[in-house]
Amino acid sequence: MKKRSAFSLLLISFMIVLFFSCMGQKSTIDKTVVKELDIQKYLGTWYEIARFDHRFERDMVGVTANYSFRDDGKIKVLNSGYKNSLEGEYSEAIGKAKIPNPDTEPAKLKVSFFWIFYGDYFVLELDKDYQWAIIGSSSDKYLWILSRTPHLPDDLYSDLLNRISTRGYDVSKLIKVEQKPK
Repeated sequence: MKKRSAFSLLLISFMIVLFFSCMGQKSTIDKTVVKELDIQKYLGTWYEIARFDHRFERDMVGVTANYSFRDDGKIKVLNSGYKNSLEGEYSEAIGKAKIPNPDTEPAKLKVSFFWIFYGDYFVLELDKDYQWAIIGSSSDKYLWILSRTPHLPDDLYSDLLNRISTRGYDVSKLIKVEQKPK
């Protein structure tokens, strides 16, 4: 009888742990990327319109990303911005990016700012004329809205928020990035 009670107690404990761990799981995020990406059209300067907060860009404003080809065929990534205000200390980080599977997944890039450690850079949504982009990763912790101009019209920004929300992201976590007028 004691073995049966111990097993029942163990089973109930397992079910309770399983129940609470499932309750804590986040909703599914749609991380599908655009089917086509013309990297030549994507190169150039992008303004950060909004992002999820993360430590490596905390308190940065006026943030831009500039992409260009390197001599080795990889992509040079130059991220820059200002600390705390548009008149704050200028900061930049130089990294590199690559497209591991250009024929099958051209919109799934890998970006590195430190040695051989790469992170995901997924082009989730992209304007047909390459004027705005929504960038994510394999994690739901990273999300950016980028634009070729420092500001987006309100109706376009609302549309992008709807697209992001439909994918399952929490748009209330987005931080609008202050930009200098162009």
